Amino acid sequence: MIEYKNNFFHLHTENTSYIITILPTGHPAHLYYGKKITGSDSFENGLYIPSDTKGYGASTSYSTDYNGISLNHLPLEYSTYGKGDYRNPSLVLLGKDGNRTFDFTYKNHKLISGKEKLDGLPSSYADGDEPVESLILVLTDRHLNLSLFLTYSIFERKNVITRSVRLENGSNDLVTIEKMASFSLDFDHKNFDLITIDGAWIRERHHHRRPVDYGLTEVCSRKGISSPDHNPFLVLCENHTTERSGEAFGFALMYSGNHSSSVEVSNHNYTRVQSGINHFDFGWILEPGKSFQTPEAVLTFSAEGLNGMSRHFHKFIRNNIVRGEWKFRERPILINNWEATYFDFNEKKLLGLAKEAKSLGIELFVLDDGWFGERNNDSSSLGDWSVNRKKLPSGIKGLADKINKLGMDFGIWVEPEMISEKSELYKKHPEWMVRTPHRDPSPGRNQFLLDLANGDVCEYLYQSLAALFRDGAVSYVKWDMNRSFSDIYSNSLPPEKQKEFSHRYVLGLYSILERLTEEFPAILFESCASGGSRFDLAMFYYMPQIWTSDDTDAIERLPIQYGSSMVAPPSVMGAHVSAVPNHQVLRNTPLETRFNTAAFGLLGYELDLTKLNNFEKKAIKRQIEFYKKHRKLLQFGDFCRLIDPSTGEITLWMISSEDKKEAIVGYYQKSARSNPGPERYRLEDLDPRLKYRVINRTQYMDVKQFGHLINMVSPVEMKEDGVLHKMVADNYLHEVEKLDFVAFGDQLMYWGLSPVHQFYGTGLDENIAFLGDSGSRLFLLKALE
Repeated sequence: MIEYKNNFFHLHTENTSYIITILPTGHPAHLYYGKKITGSDSFENGLYIPSDTKGYGASTSYSTDYNGISLNHLPLEYSTYGKGDYRNPSLVLLGKDGNRTFDFTYKNHKLISGKEKLDGLPSSYADGDEPVESLILVLTDRHLNLSLFLTYSIFERKNVITRSVRLENGSNDLVTIEKMASFSLDFDHKNFDLITIDGAWIRERHHHRRPVDYGLTEVCSRKGISSPDHNPFLVLCENHTTERSGEAFGFALMYSGNHSSSVEVSNHNYTRVQSGINHFDFGWILEPGKSFQTPEAVLTFSAEGLNGMSRHFHKFIRNNIVRGEWKFRERPILINNWEATYFDFNEKKLLGLAKEAKSLGIELFVLDDGWFGERNNDSSSLGDWSVNRKKLPSGIKGLADKINKLGMDFGIWVEPEMISEKSELYKKHPEWMVRTPHRDPSPGRNQFLLDLANGDVCEYLYQSLAALFRDGAVSYVKWDMNRSFSDIYSNSLPPEKQKEFSHRYVLGLYSILERLTEEFPAILFESCASGGSRFDLAMFYYMPQIWTSDDTDAIERLPIQYGSSMVAPPSVMGAHVSAVPNHQVLRNTPLETRFNTAAFGLLGYELDLTKLNNFEKKAIKRQIEFYKKHRKLLQFGDFCRLIDPSTGEITLWMISSEDKKEAIVGYYQKSARSNPGPERYRLEDLDPRLKYRVINRTQYMDVKQFGHLINMVSPVEMKEDGVLHKMVADNYLHEVEKLDFVAFGDQLMYWGLSPVHQFYGTGLDENIAFLGDSGSRLFLLKALE
């Protein structure tokens, strides 16, 4: 786990090594991160750092005692500005006297069994009796009595290392933190590609790859939340790394606010990767005797391609970040009323929707926005968490009781971090709104932020929500947050501390969530922020699932879920079947494809079930039966990406059980192709010695999809969209083609799986697959005894 010998720290997991040494100057240096190296006896001979950099001419030497040693040309574990390292610094401080030069060198170190919890911040933890060890490097600025604690925790079985930093002010003066990264890591070459997951509202986390080159590349958020723009996650991989092979380093920040992750290549080809709280508009006054703790960063390495790296993150999130009763508990299938009713509902309409949902096999009814105050549109009542009796005369508890009597659980939507100007809360506490003095505030979705940097606001929210959850028979909570920050100013902070607001807001949010999740451990919390705008490891710590995106279109969800899976497992991704035309992109996709995409996540339905025809009801009922049968695999299996949706018409992914005896493959076609040839796709993560039966899920086509061509196979002439055509479509479940064969795992992985040949322009029969635009199939693999 952690070995210390001959001035080398060897941090190793089952398959990786991370090696640190202390330079003659006292600075910790990074020597190696990658495949596991056995033994440390030869490190001092084989691992070399060029300590004499006189040959670099114009370089700045560290000191007269170490003339010729330049920090700018050394791979450092953590860096400051002012002593000759001109790369992106990890730590920037400002002294009371205006001093900006600080220098932290090694004092001592501590080795501890286990892992300490971070104060006020979410952090990973050891799972049961899992062996975890931590190294704390203690660095000091000898002239100013400041101490820096670099913490490394080694999760041996997960091939994960977590890092965080704490600064302690032992001086008698104030120190202002202007930047403090959670980790920094230097590589001695630049032969990398950089992968980030970026996007926008309803287009979150599309993955992008480009070569690393000279200069600084940064992905960040200045929106107050981790945001859909750039996720606090990045990958460095070899130029030839694929999903299946090659080396990949993954870095994820466990933080929900403004963040910055950067990669910089120096003029001598050192690559520095760094992540932490965004230093933009950040400042923290550290008083004497106080300390400041950074968020935690999660690092992993895999020599088995991007899928190998992602598997490390998936297992770590499932086992060491998600907590509580829902950690490994199968999640219920839900119906959310939002796209069925929006704000226009009453108790009768909701109960009608719930009854239909129950008849289809749905287990949880979720009441979305519009149930409180005078909330008939998005312009009022946020902050007033009391029921609208005009809509719900029986109250939340009365509605929940009626839902429960149907045999369903009850869930509710809240958006606690917001306030409306048209609200009782604003009348009582206008000073709780985040706004700059003497300026009109900028609205977002007709709403404004509450000041979570104010302890009184946090207490009000906790008390209001605890009463709602306690009295309302609530088993599920969807916690939404629908706008970015603006007009950043807190009435609860003095002028000199206004730059602390954004981080204090996040700490306030975490404090509320910690109290609520501790008091209500049986409630299933789902995070949402205009969909996936706060999709980060910190939120997984408090809420075991996140609404992945407001975009429920099955085809647009492919790149969203594909990119999200770079870091997150299906067990945290909410995914719903919605109506067509889709409300976000106006695309019509087959009902079965909508399910086949949503099945690789936490399944829900978000459409007006009372308006379904017989075909749709029968198909959905069978979808739900299938999902329940395979729920454990689909939610908690090992996910694997096979074909990237951005590379062509086909997307392919699969999920396997831990013992590799079961798997489900998802196959998706964006557009039909004219006269296509045969297809063959190599699978992954199977046992090569096992023999598998391979079948496709029984799914159904709406015969209206054939239009007038139905008359080519119908014994009776039908008018397109006529009464007879509609009657047949409404009542007839037309099964798709059948696939059924047996093959060994090695054949499926090395040769591949061949779907039934698609329609090539003529001869449609039961031995031809008709997928058309937005078609899909699920293939089931089960090992034979």
